[in-house]
Amino acid sequence: MSVEGDFIKLNKWLAPLSWIYGAAVGIRNALFDNGVLKSRSFDIPVISVGNITVGGAGKTPHAEYLIELLQDEFKVAVLSRGYKRKTRGYRLAKADTTMPQIGDEPYQMHKKFPNAHVVVDANRCHGIDRITTDEATKDTQVVVLDDAFQHRYVKPGLNILLVDYHRLIIYDELLPVGRLREPKKGKDRADIVIVTKCPKDTTPMGFRVLQRALNLYPYQELYFTTMTQLPLKPLFPEGKPLEKSGLLPNVLLLSGIASPEQIVEDMKNKCTSITPMHFPDHHQYTKSDAEAINTQYKMMSKPAIIITTEKDATRLENLTNLSPEVRAAMYVQPIHVTFMQDDEDKFNERIKSYVRKNQRDGQVAAPANNTKATGDNRLFNLSEMSGQSSTADNSDSSGDRPRTISF
Repeated sequence: MSVEGDFIKLNKWLAPLSWIYGAAVGIRNALFDNGVLKSRSFDIPVISVGNITVGGAGKTPHAEYLIELLQDEFKVAVLSRGYKRKTRGYRLAKADTTMPQIGDEPYQMHKKFPNAHVVVDANRCHGIDRITTDEATKDTQVVVLDDAFQHRYVKPGLNILLVDYHRLIIYDELLPVGRLREPKKGKDRADIVIVTKCPKDTTPMGFRVLQRALNLYPYQELYFTTMTQLPLKPLFPEGKPLEKSGLLPNVLLLSGIASPEQIVEDMKNKCTSITPMHFPDHHQYTKSDAEAINTQYKMMSKPAIIITTEKDATRLENLTNLSPEVRAAMYVQPIHVTFMQDDEDKFNERIKSYVRKNQRDGQVAAPANNTKATGDNRLFNLSEMSGQSSTADNSDSSGDRPRTISF
C-alpha cells in the first residue's frame, strides 16, 4: 500500500520565491474575504470542482461523474477556461468542434457527453451569463465549473475541493517549493472535500487518520474516492480488442499529465514490463514526438502495446507520422471514480438535492434528456467513507466555527 503524500517533492531552496508568492495570494484572498473584490452569486445551481494544488487531483473524472449523475434529470452545462486552447473568449462546443478550439479536457467531456453543453471561457462570470441567456444554452438547469476553486469572482452554490491522496495538502508547500496554489487554509472555503486516488486497500483506521489530519470544520463533508480502470480500448481503427483477462504484454506507457506516478503504480502488476514515456501536462504532441514514440516502440521486446490516458488520446488522435505498427498497438485506459465505504447514496443525494432546491424561478427540475452517454460511461459504482453529519444543502462555509474531528 502506498503512503499518503508519497509523491511530494519539495524544492526548499526556492523558499524566498514561495514567500513572495504566498504574500501575493494572501492579499488577493483577503480582498475577496473583505468584499473589496466581489464574488457573484447566480440564480442557477453552480457546482465548482477544483483543487488548491497544481494539476493531477482528478478534476476531469470527478466532473464527469457529476455530469453522469445529473444528466438524466437536469440539463447540464460544463464551464471550463479551456487551458491551452487555440481560441479566445466564449465558445460553445458543437458537433464539428476540434480539440485545439476548446482544449483537451473540455473536448474529452464533449465527446463523452454529447447531450451536455460544454463551454469554455476564461471569464467564468461572463461564461455563466452567456450560458443562461443564449438561445442555444438557456435551457441549462445546472452549471458544473471545472477547475474553478481559485476563480473567486464566482461564488458557487456548492464548492467541491479535491485533494490527491498522494499529495495531501497538509504535507505540501506553496509554489514553487511545492505545488500548492494557495495556503492550506484555502480548504476552508469548500463545502465538500474529496480525497482522491486512495488505495483500494485503505483501512477504516486509515480513513480516520486522514479525516483527523485534514482537520475540517463541522460544516464540511468529507469523502474518499479511488480510480477504477475500465477495459482498454483501441485508439485507432487499426487496433483490435484485447483479451479481457490475463497479464498484459510489455507496455509503453505514454502520458502527458500532471501526475503520472499513479497510473504507473496501477499498471505495474498488470503487465510483463512497463516503459514510461512522460511528457509535460497538456503537452501538444508534434511530428518529432511521433518519431520518438515510433523509435521507442520499435526498440521494445514484442509482443508489446502502448497505453495512454483519455486526456492524451484527445491530443494523439490526429497526430501524423505515427507508424502503422504504433497505431495498431495504441490503447486508451478509461477510468471512472468510485466512492469508498459505500457512500454512493449520501453523495448523490447531496448533489441532486442541492440542484433540485435551487432551480431558477419558473424552472422545474425534470428529466432533461434520457439519452445515455456513449462509450463505457455509466452511473458509476460509488461508495461510503466517513460518518460525518450532513449539512444544509446550500451551506455557507464562512465563519469561525469550532473544529470537531476525532477518532
